[in-house]
Amino acid sequence: MSRKSNKDNAKITQFENESYVDPKGKILTSSLGVPVSDNQNSLKIGDRGPTLLEDFLLRDKLIHFDRERIPERVVHARGFGAHGYFEAYEGNEKWTKAQFLTDTTHPTPIFTRISTVQGGRGSADVVRDVRGFSIKFYTQEGNYDLVGNNIPVFFIQDAIKFPDFVHAVKPEDPNEVPTGQSAHDTFWDFVSLNTETAHMTTWVMSDRAIPRNLRSIQGFGVHTFRLINAQGKAHLVKFHWTPKQGVAQVVWDEALKLNGKDPDFHRRDLWDAIENGNYPEWELGAQIFTEEQAAQWDFDVLDPTKLVPEELVPVTPLGKFVLNRNTDDFFAETEQVAFSPANIVSGIDFSNDPLLQGRLFSYTDTHLHRLGTANFNQIPINKPVCPFHTNRRGGFANHEVYKGKANYEPNSVDENWPREADQDKGAFSSYPEPVEASKLRVRPESFADHFSQATLHYSSLKKHEQQHIKDAYAFELSKVQDEAIRQRVIDRVLVNIDKDLATYVANELGLKPLMQPETDQQSQVKISEKLSIDAFKAPDIKQRKIAILVHNGANASSVDAVKAWAEGENAVAEVLAPSAAPVRSKDGKEIAVDGRQNGEPSVTYDAIVVIDGDNLDTFKADGVAKYYVLETYKHLKPIYLLDDKKSLLDYFGIHQDDAIFTSESFKDQQDKFKLAIQNHRLWSREDVIASVPV
Repeated sequence: MSRKSNKDNAKITQFENESYVDPKGKILTSSLGVPVSDNQNSLKIGDRGPTLLEDFLLRDKLIHFDRERIPERVVHARGFGAHGYFEAYEGNEKWTKAQFLTDTTHPTPIFTRISTVQGGRGSADVVRDVRGFSIKFYTQEGNYDLVGNNIPVFFIQDAIKFPDFVHAVKPEDPNEVPTGQSAHDTFWDFVSLNTETAHMTTWVMSDRAIPRNLRSIQGFGVHTFRLINAQGKAHLVKFHWTPKQGVAQVVWDEALKLNGKDPDFHRRDLWDAIENGNYPEWELGAQIFTEEQAAQWDFDVLDPTKLVPEELVPVTPLGKFVLNRNTDDFFAETEQVAFSPANIVSGIDFSNDPLLQGRLFSYTDTHLHRLGTANFNQIPINKPVCPFHTNRRGGFANHEVYKGKANYEPNSVDENWPREADQDKGAFSSYPEPVEASKLRVRPESFADHFSQATLHYSSLKKHEQQHIKDAYAFELSKVQDEAIRQRVIDRVLVNIDKDLATYVANELGLKPLMQPETDQQSQVKISEKLSIDAFKAPDIKQRKIAILVHNGANASSVDAVKAWAEGENAVAEVLAPSAAPVRSKDGKEIAVDGRQNGEPSVTYDAIVVIDGDNLDTFKADGVAKYYVLETYKHLKPIYLLDDKKSLLDYFGIHQDDAIFTSESFKDQQDKFKLAIQNHRLWSREDVIASVPV
């Protein structure tokens, strides 16, 4: 399936039949179809007189313009969407009767939206933040929404605390600062006083919160759900979706520079990958377990601040999904799409997770406010592809014209249509969970452990990942103005996670831990390997970007060799020169360039190749080119210095390592160069880059 050919995608077919408007070859009209001959001037008395109120064409244009924006989402305002499809694997009927998970013959259309959380629509992409990751499955039994994040847990245990958490993390009221960041007093005040946030905060301080791109993030359903099969047997599940591209991150200095030099970096990258035919793919799976298994663990599976270590329950693959078509109208699709965890289908059901239970209400309530009508599911991007008949008529912005007298059920005037569905026709029925208890406003004792899984997460990471968490806590807390809040985070949170972590952060802030750990409770799983990004290596370098640095006098054959190799690997190689003008090779040929070195910064590329030629002195005199190499080196990326450019190692005072390659011919080391790009970063280089002045 491609962007231009989606004949097997029922959602795109529906768009083509009902929604798409193609203006090519058409004359300009008003919103009522009146042809417009002059769209440059309003109607006036004379050429310099007053404008007339009767100018209905002017009014028609301005009235719409004044109402083109709708309220942005309170959280997840900045997002990016794409279409795709889901294909189920064989054997899922053991777990569920959901049609889209058991029918392996027909792909299910999907629409996915990935977003940041804290910032507004105009904030930057590569901020330290959670990424929302939502998927709308247009199934033959109704729409199913899997509304998750790229982190498997959340900050709070009960939905009643959600407004408090969001108020704390959002920009502070007096000055609306900072945007897209949690490095401020109110957020850390909340964290220090609500220690249930401890586990999630270690994830937000980790590299997971600054992903390299949206193609290289995991997704998690966060909550515990149920799958129910045709025999009525239920299992509890935790949903995961894992990128076939591997998981990758940026380093903090790189994130800061990306947000200034290309604030749309993530959105642009995903758009370009799909346009280039390098369709990103994820495998959807679930940890599947019973109530009896869950009762044996040292945490409560209804607590959304806890995960199920894969050492206890491995992920069972259920299918895969591919994103293969970009949007045609960002507002109509990405901005108007309405996700809700309440949108489920037969074969899937909720658990009693108290955060999930609140979300079931809140998302729909938000759509009513943001989209302005109870008919928001008639908006094309939200509309099911299967038949739907609700008996619900009227309301603001209703687009359906119903036939028949009856808008109630049962009825006799329309032969009792539409009628209730039989269970074998995909009708939804709730799982008959027995519940017997008193009404209480309490927090379960099984939710009381706030730290053991935070320790599990931190302990499961590689050394460099742990160091990044230390540095992130130190950076964020250094922005907190109230020293009492800083001290409270150290004493009430960090000392309960890891002593070394607390001591390091305290030292960076000129403080000392003043309290001992509140508890010595430890997770029954001590190390969980899949919590580290290192567990998810890329299998290839598809869509990775390589910058080819050239100057006049460059070796054209070397440029050709790198570009041919990259094309064969489905990577993107771009030739960058001091200006946008072509450069002359050493034998007088013209080398076309794709951009300026000063306009296409190193932070937007995954590796660089410095081309050989008769121009070493020219390169050394070019401050931008030298900065390019040093910045790439400092960001731990692979560097290939061809032939005469090997001398730049001594010139820069850089020692050759496992991600720096030199040879006369690019082919000599291209396989090793590829492996280094697959590995993404050379983390051991962090020990030697502190003296690099960029």
